[in-house]
Amino acid sequence: MELRINRIAVMGNSYAGQLKSARFEEALHNSIEASLRSSSGDPQPIFTQLYLEPDQYPGNMEDIKPKMDLSLPCAEPPGQDLLMGRTSTQLEDLEEEDDSDSSTPPLPYLQGPTPDGCCTMDGFCQAGKDLRLVSMATEPIEVPAGFELVGAKSPSIPEHILVCAVDRRFLPDENGKNALLGFSGNCVGCGEKGFRYFTEFSNHINLKLATQPKKQKHLKYYLVKNSHGALCKGPLICWKGEMSHSVPLFFFVNTFCLIVLKDFSSAMTSGPPKKRHRGWHPSSTVPVPPTAVPVPAIRPIVCPTGPVLTLPTPQPLVAGLVQPQPVTAGETVVVPDNLLSTSGVRPVVLIGLGTLPYFYGNVGDIVVSPLLVSCFKGSQLTEKTLAGLGLTSSQLLSVDTMILLTLQYLARLGPEQIPLREEFEQIVLKAMLVCPEGPSISPAQLPWLARLEASVSGGSVQVLVSHNSLGEGISESLRSLCDGPPHQRCLPTYLVIVCASKMTGNEFCVLVLGKYQARALAEGMLTTNEFLKEISYELITGKVSVLASHFKTTSLGDNLDKQLLRYQRRRKGQVIQPFQGDVTDHIHSQEAASMVPASESGDEVFQIHPPQLSVARSLLSQVCSIADSGSQSLDLGRFCKVDFLVLVPPSHVLVNQTAQRIRQSGVLVDLGIEDASSAHQRSDKYVVRLDGDVHAKMEAFMRKVKQNPYTLFVLIHDNSHVDLTSALSGSVCNGELQGLADRVVNCQEVLEAMNLLVLQVSCFPFTLQTRQSRISVHNEVHWPGELSPKEQVYFGLRSYSRSLQWGVASPILRCDDAFEKMVNTLLERHPHLHSMVIRSYLLIQQYTEAMMALTSSPSLRDHITPETLAMVEDLISAPGRERSQGRGHMLLVRVPSLQLAMLARERLEDVRDKLGLQFCFAVVLGSPATELSLAQHFTNRLMAWRAESEDWVPHTYEDLEGLPCIVILTGKDPLGETFPRSLKYCDLRLIDSSYLTRTALEQEVGLACSYVSLGGVQDPHRHQDTDKTSSPQDPDLDLHMDMERPQSNGSAATRGSGRSMENRPVIFTEQAEFNLVQLDHELLWIMCSDDVTVKKECDSMGSAVAQPTKAPPSFCSSATSSSSPSSSNQRPSQSTQCGRGRKSPPVFPRTVILSRAAYSLLAGESGSQLSSFSLLPHADVSWSSPLRPDFNPNLQGAEQSLFYRQWTIARQHHADHEAPPVPHPRRLLLSGPPQVGKTGAYLQFLRILFRMLIRLLEVDVYDEEELEEGEGQSCPQWPDIEEIPKLPVDLFPRDPKFRRASAVYTAKMPNGLKGQQQIKPNQMPVKRQTVSIRLSMFAAHNAFHHCEQCHHYGEANPATQLSECTFHAFTFCSSMLGEEVQLHFIIPKAKEHHFVFSQQGSHLESMRLPLVFDPSLVKSPIFTPTTGRQEHGLLNIFHAMEGAAHLHILVVKQYEMQHYRKYWPNHILLVLPAMFNSAGVGAARFMIKELSYHNLELERNRLEEQGVKRQDVWPFIVMMDDSCVLWNAHQPQDSNSEVAEAGPSLTNVSLKTVLQHMEATPKISLYAMCGTRKWSSALARRPPSAPFSRCHLHDFVMLNVDLTQNVQYDLNRYSCEEVDFNLRANSSGLLLCRFNHFSLMKKHIPFGGHKDFLVKPKLVVMENPALISPSQYVCAPDSEQTLLAAPAQFLLEKFLQSCSHRLFPKAIQNRTNPVLSIDSYLNIGPEVSVCYVSSRPHSTNLDHQGLVFSGLMLYLCDSFVVSGLLKNFHFLKGATLCVICQDRNSLRQTIVRLELEDEWQFRLRDEFQTANCSEDRPLYFLTGRHV
Repeated sequence: MELRINRIAVMGNSYAGQLKSARFEEALHNSIEASLRSSSGDPQPIFTQLYLEPDQYPGNMEDIKPKMDLSLPCAEPPGQDLLMGRTSTQLEDLEEEDDSDSSTPPLPYLQGPTPDGCCTMDGFCQAGKDLRLVSMATEPIEVPAGFELVGAKSPSIPEHILVCAVDRRFLPDENGKNALLGFSGNCVGCGEKGFRYFTEFSNHINLKLATQPKKQKHLKYYLVKNSHGALCKGPLICWKGEMSHSVPLFFFVNTFCLIVLKDFSSAMTSGPPKKRHRGWHPSSTVPVPPTAVPVPAIRPIVCPTGPVLTLPTPQPLVAGLVQPQPVTAGETVVVPDNLLSTSGVRPVVLIGLGTLPYFYGNVGDIVVSPLLVSCFKGSQLTEKTLAGLGLTSSQLLSVDTMILLTLQYLARLGPEQIPLREEFEQIVLKAMLVCPEGPSISPAQLPWLARLEASVSGGSVQVLVSHNSLGEGISESLRSLCDGPPHQRCLPTYLVIVCASKMTGNEFCVLVLGKYQARALAEGMLTTNEFLKEISYELITGKVSVLASHFKTTSLGDNLDKQLLRYQRRRKGQVIQPFQGDVTDHIHSQEAASMVPASESGDEVFQIHPPQLSVARSLLSQVCSIADSGSQSLDLGRFCKVDFLVLVPPSHVLVNQTAQRIRQSGVLVDLGIEDASSAHQRSDKYVVRLDGDVHAKMEAFMRKVKQNPYTLFVLIHDNSHVDLTSALSGSVCNGELQGLADRVVNCQEVLEAMNLLVLQVSCFPFTLQTRQSRISVHNEVHWPGELSPKEQVYFGLRSYSRSLQWGVASPILRCDDAFEKMVNTLLERHPHLHSMVIRSYLLIQQYTEAMMALTSSPSLRDHITPETLAMVEDLISAPGRERSQGRGHMLLVRVPSLQLAMLARERLEDVRDKLGLQFCFAVVLGSPATELSLAQHFTNRLMAWRAESEDWVPHTYEDLEGLPCIVILTGKDPLGETFPRSLKYCDLRLIDSSYLTRTALEQEVGLACSYVSLGGVQDPHRHQDTDKTSSPQDPDLDLHMDMERPQSNGSAATRGSGRSMENRPVIFTEQAEFNLVQLDHELLWIMCSDDVTVKKECDSMGSAVAQPTKAPPSFCSSATSSSSPSSSNQRPSQSTQCGRGRKSPPVFPRTVILSRAAYSLLAGESGSQLSSFSLLPHADVSWSSPLRPDFNPNLQGAEQSLFYRQWTIARQHHADHEAPPVPHPRRLLLSGPPQVGKTGAYLQFLRILFRMLIRLLEVDVYDEEELEEGEGQSCPQWPDIEEIPKLPVDLFPRDPKFRRASAVYTAKMPNGLKGQQQIKPNQMPVKRQTVSIRLSMFAAHNAFHHCEQCHHYGEANPATQLSECTFHAFTFCSSMLGEEVQLHFIIPKAKEHHFVFSQQGSHLESMRLPLVFDPSLVKSPIFTPTTGRQEHGLLNIFHAMEGAAHLHILVVKQYEMQHYRKYWPNHILLVLPAMFNSAGVGAARFMIKELSYHNLELERNRLEEQGVKRQDVWPFIVMMDDSCVLWNAHQPQDSNSEVAEAGPSLTNVSLKTVLQHMEATPKISLYAMCGTRKWSSALARRPPSAPFSRCHLHDFVMLNVDLTQNVQYDLNRYSCEEVDFNLRANSSGLLLCRFNHFSLMKKHIPFGGHKDFLVKPKLVVMENPALISPSQYVCAPDSEQTLLAAPAQFLLEKFLQSCSHRLFPKAIQNRTNPVLSIDSYLNIGPEVSVCYVSSRPHSTNLDHQGLVFSGLMLYLCDSFVVSGLLKNFHFLKGATLCVICQDRNSLRQTIVRLELEDEWQFRLRDEFQTANCSEDRPLYFLTGRHV
């Protein structure tokens, strides 16, 4: 509000009491009143009230021209005139003029009627003679002496000029003055003379004016003759100082209404004032122009009185003729000779709307720029693009509105700002959005509004209205620029030329005449290569000689070289002591050269930090996604090795740096491609520079790729944004080949190699993210923002921008304003030189004089910018500080031009040596084309610090750690080199407005980015909690900016002060308390003190500056408080990736010095200009649309990529311009900020990629040694049916997976049982032991396996649909269930031959079975019950079966059917009924066996009809788990063999081999079950066991469904169903045989399978379901206990496993008195032994004579269990009984039927049920005690 009132006050003072326009006054006061009442901060626009009303009267632009449209003589002070209006004298003169020329709408002029008979035709006089210039041009005209031919304009025919003769005395002189009042003129048509009144004369020539005629308005031009003698339009008549004679075309519009525009969405719709003045029309509305876009506030610019700064003349891009491409060519304009020399300005024409002329003549002195032309192409937007922006075609702005919007934008640009396309585009877009339908602007209103918009600029923007063409306006402008000496002219910054022609419509362009703006725009049009060529040209041709001679003298006027020689002689061979001394300490040069600091030994340590590991894993995940995409573009399963090559830009330092990283990481050894001895020497073979030698190296690499198809190669293109020129348009630029990267990375061989991945790595990936990108958006990996290494935080570009909010006196990102002022002065003197040349020479002089000021000439201090002085002083003095050991800081100076960089190095070295500083610091030329070169004494110093060998030389910038030096970094772009922690200053003052793309600008500042130490700074929240009284002087709260800060006390640090202290990067003082927190994962410094504290700090800094005392050696140039002792032991920088053994000091952000142009973009200064994020991302791309949404700087990597992929396209010379429409499937992009650690990340990626490939060829299998039952002797191939029944039966389940199950009692219990039984029932499950085994060619695979051999087996053919499978119901009657069961088969078309269908082909009748003597390879159908493992189950047995034909059926639950169909479309699925959706694995095995027996009977019946005997039908099936992965054959060694001690040999065999062998067993049909043992690593060490054994079979069994017809799996079971079945089969007298010379490996699959239910309440929602213990799984019947949502059988089994101590207390740890279990085996806990007894007649049971049981378990007993059977067994006194039944009724009946109450005591409270509700059919059980 304060700003608003101030502005209104200025506005009021400027015209108060002086304007007589009542309407203007009323509107103005109304506006002021409205703005004061408004809650917003700015007054609302008032020009809409005055100038945007519909035309009520006929009139034109000239009739409403303001009387303030006058020029200012340059001799007068311009500020007052431009800002405040006219002086009072001038205003009085204006008031003497006629009031009709006011700002009110024109009133019709009351003139007399035309005499009868007179001609009234426009362009003719009343005598009927033609006065038009086109007609009179070649006519002879008599001009009396003292008269001039002038041109008059008629509003009715504005396209014509009328010729008149006027007395010269009544016309103004060249200064616009001394014109007599009145008029005297003649008519040149009819010859009538003596017109004494202009009113009379205007009537005679038929001007037909609507207002009172005035000569000043209507006599416009002098008429002159051209070279052909024809009369033509000449210069404008300069009325009343309207413009000076030298510049007759600029309209200095100075209205007194100050327009302060608000957001355009706020339209001022207030009505007319209460008191209406004349001219206020009652029904008028106030339309608002659609030009209202919020723009930054501006400072008014004033025309200087001094000479105009001239602009340079780079070589013209097109010789002779400049023809702008975006517009059609029109008339021609001749550019005057010596335009630049004469005017001091090289004008830039910004193309607008309309036809630009051809330019002839001196075209090198003019530039045509298409900078803003795309902003005016809204009509070219497609409907789709408009819809994406939220616009419609009706919202497009008109030409008139665009003109006003352009004027508004230019008027609000600051004096050091240039127009930016991206900024103006956003203004245009906002205008369209907020003002969808603006009022139409009439031709008469446009010039007025244009001048009004320009008036707020304070004269920096002017408007020229041309009525014929733009060429006319440009021609007059250029011609006037050459008239008169430049120092007498005041040029506006921008001249907007508007052509309001009725023929062509409104057109306009902008002529940029501002000295800074014109130069910046002209230089900004050159590419980096072009301006480097221009600089080279200027240096070679000697154009810089004038500038060079200027710098041969010091700022004090002395001869520089003579002064240096004088000082050199005065030193007499003495030099300044390199370290451990002061600048005033001199020693002999030989002594200085031999000074070597103490050695600091330490080994380099390579570290991988969490962000790098995270990125490496993301890359690996993306590679896996490519392999899993199903596109067959990458088959990871075939690779067993990884190799790589790194491509880097052509920089020797970068090659050495990358090779060093590879050496330190050890990746070559880890990948197995080099051994430890050769890896150190050969690491550079894996890094290739993109230079002329790259083709030979790439050919060798590609040969290796072709020769090793089972090696996965990774081509890493590091810093891939550097050279993106296409191979077709590549060339040699500045000695560098361009287009090489395209030739290498995009060549056909690389694209087609199936074993080659391309990884492109970039800090600035924007140019790879266009619409034509070769990289899929899904294949991008972006650096995570949420991770940082411990004790470090990344300080990047955003952090530097945020650091400006710290509020400290010397920010770490700053602009050297003093340097910029010096540059501007030099730019005026040398307009023909490129600004970078001038900046470079000035920079060299600044460093030169700073060295002199600190050594020989203290008087030069006042002529050096404080920034330069502080950096040089720190460079020289740091090695002399205590305990520094000669260590100092690095100062990086960025000089893009190699010639200028060499000049700087040569000059600085020369001055350094003459001043005796040659041993104090090094000057290093950092050129990509050369290796580092360093003087030997500096190398010796580095060797001493690093404890290196004598032949060591530095190869990278990191090797210069601690060496005080100036590195002059040259080259077109920074190429990604890492700088040491000792880098303290980055001087980027040469990076100016030529760097106006995001990549170009940000990669320069990226040089300073690094990881910084958190130091001893505490988390602010933790600090508040632990110590709220801690004082600001607590050293743990301070963060300092000095890297070599000695550990001194705080007072010692604060004592030091010096005149250069003002510009040192002081971050924290003891007067202010700062805390460091991490926000958005980058540094943000939060000042916790109040405003008073800040004021104190600033004041203390000011007082310190005033004391020019010498700082002690311990003074820290970058901090004023002490370093905490704990902060010195820090982890090294992550970007460096290795640290030395010694304790490293803390690392702090580098100080960056910028040019004003770069600073304003990076700092986003006060919101006055857009940030660098919104700039064009790269020079090689362009925006795809003139308008697009505003770029949000907070966009993260993926969202930013999507934005650029939508809105940018590759230019024609870009490598992606003609890229294929589909991205390359094996190409990835890794993007991350500069120096964030990307190299370490991709090296770690290679390492874990190799590990994964090995892991893909490996699998974790269970390695658990089972309890051995004995040793055997011989090993026959097949079991003998005569001998096998004689073998003892081992009923004890020996597989370790049953270690938590109850032991089965046998006569001879295993020795290991006691140890096994120590497992507590509630003990956490022990992790089963696994070992990693390499997969063989016979392995079973999961859904992730892809290979060429088996893709037809597991993957659907793209042509096939899921509908190709047929659904078949199969119904049979189950005797066990006592009802019909309906199963569903899903059979792919290709597998239908395994089944028999009815003749109609629709009904499934049976599954074909082979005959016993059938020679087919594998006879048995393979059934695999599986659940929850559609991805991870090993259901691909193609390789395990060696590709042989087989029948494999997956048995799945109904609700999982779709999942398995998706992943295994070529497999036969057997879908269980829905009633089994929550059942356990017992149900699946039960249904498999029931189905198989029923199918066997069907097949026997079918084949019997064909004459086949029933017993000849093959009766076996294979039941195999979905985790069986490998099979092995064990062959014991011959005892006489020399290698017998090595144990048995293990051979990996296929599943087909195992099945064929077992199926070939003699008399196989007599065996009920066959199986193999489980593999363990002990099998290879132990002597061979018996070749065959009768024991438990599980996981993989071949089952005879004929013999086991009457033995069933328990369909209710969730666990131990196989042990239960084996015990039933054995007691039935059936033969079980295990082939011990085969072993099965089971993969550990942590997903799916038979997992526990999540037991949770049925009706109540509990927050923590884990609170339900197994003891709560049962409850008393009809109790109010929480009922659970889980199957009853599951609850029972879990309860019995966990609570056996409550049911059978006498059986705990009692193996001599087991629990008797009749007809079933249930796991009742590992502490209890179970004796299984079958109740079936003729069954085989254990001899129980003399055995006393500790309990009795009756589980769902049937009619075979009778009371007489139970009387045969003896029980301990106090033994317990548990009877389990389906319901309470059957429970009571069982108790009565078995007469249990005779020997067992029951209590009412001993009856229980599972905790289910009644509809879930709970199980009931009763417990009792033996009496």
